[in-house]
Amino acid sequence: MKRITPEQFSQEKNNDTYSQADENNIDETVLEIIKQVKKDGNEALYRFTEQFDGIKLKQLAVTKDEFIEAKGMISDEFKSALEEAKANITAFHEVQKEYSWFTDNTEGIMLGQKVTPLEKVGVYVPGGKASYPSTVLMNVIPAKLAGVKKIVITTPPDANGKISPEVLAAAEVVGVDEVYKLGGAQAIAALAYGTSSIEKVTKIVGPGNAFVARAKKWVYGDVAIDMIAGPSEICVVADESAPADYIAADLLSQAEHDEQSTSICITTSESLATEVQRAIDQQTTTLDRKDIIEKALTQNGRIIVVKNIQEAFNLVNEIAPEHLQLMIENATEKVGDIQNAGAVFLGNFSPEPLGDYFAGPNHTLPTSGTAAFSSPLGVYDFMKKSSIIRYSRDSLLDASENIITLAKAEGLSAHANSIQIRKDNHNA
Repeated sequence: MKRITPEQFSQEKNNDTYSQADENNIDETVLEIIKQVKKDGNEALYRFTEQFDGIKLKQLAVTKDEFIEAKGMISDEFKSALEEAKANITAFHEVQKEYSWFTDNTEGIMLGQKVTPLEKVGVYVPGGKASYPSTVLMNVIPAKLAGVKKIVITTPPDANGKISPEVLAAAEVVGVDEVYKLGGAQAIAALAYGTSSIEKVTKIVGPGNAFVARAKKWVYGDVAIDMIAGPSEICVVADESAPADYIAADLLSQAEHDEQSTSICITTSESLATEVQRAIDQQTTTLDRKDIIEKALTQNGRIIVVKNIQEAFNLVNEIAPEHLQLMIENATEKVGDIQNAGAVFLGNFSPEPLGDYFAGPNHTLPTSGTAAFSSPLGVYDFMKKSSIIRYSRDSLLDASENIITLAKAEGLSAHANSIQIRKDNHNA
């Protein structure tokens, strides 16, 4: 990791070397995939699966026999952990449920809001470098609690044309309706526009690589999406009360996601910064995904020493990190100073992986600074709201002159006429 000052960090942000050409190249590929899926349907899906995943599939849907096979491949320990995580995630998200409401006053006016669950949702579960049963839980459980009628998963097959048994076990536990062996931009296109095998959905959720993220951006408007997720991020704010080996372990937990992940430590202590760097070097050598971690830390790993804790908070609010750990004394009392963060973990015993898997809050979080204006995925993301308005005749007549005045001020005479004709009819 690179040790820098707050001023140097801000300069790095201003001099971001992100390449617009890279994004344009991805978009060119993605748009062509979407075009071909819309045109050729299943045929394009099979073709792209063979091209990108190296597998010639006979069918896209996971069969009952494959679910049974997967169930026999997972351990009792995994089953137990899955059920406990499901219970925690369900309990947390249950509180987020929203309900229709109506107000009916004595003047003949009834107003309200009707809350309706989305009908069909597609969940993209990444594959490739890792298996993500936790993504299944975090995306499906809130959708189920919202009352979504149909939930399907698309996820890339492995080299043998199989889906991770852990992912299938999670899908069964939470009651997913269908699972398809399909990844990349072609999966997003299939969910957005439908084929003879895959029904068009109302909303697409779930993380993915750059091609998946760009595909979600391009289909948005024809279908809803949760967010356009970037690489994973962690920011740890620490003072001398925090153990350096804990901090290092938590920074490494995000660096192993992929080479573009960001790990930042902000501390008020020069000595702690040195200890954290030493602990990172020691722990990295023992980890399975060492090569990915080293590349991520070289590119986006930073240790920043600040003058005081308020300067640390100011920097956090500028970064708006996906995951924020406050490993400082009296962390709970300081959480009010945090304006921008996807999830905040308080104290030395609330590491980010706790939130990834088990605690209950959703791990689908805003990235790339979007925590400044976005929220974690929740039950509310799978519901839509309709306004309800009912006026009696007398109530409308009482309001008629105000409505006509406002309509005429906007030059919309037909709007005014809609009110005037009712008023004239009453006076006739």
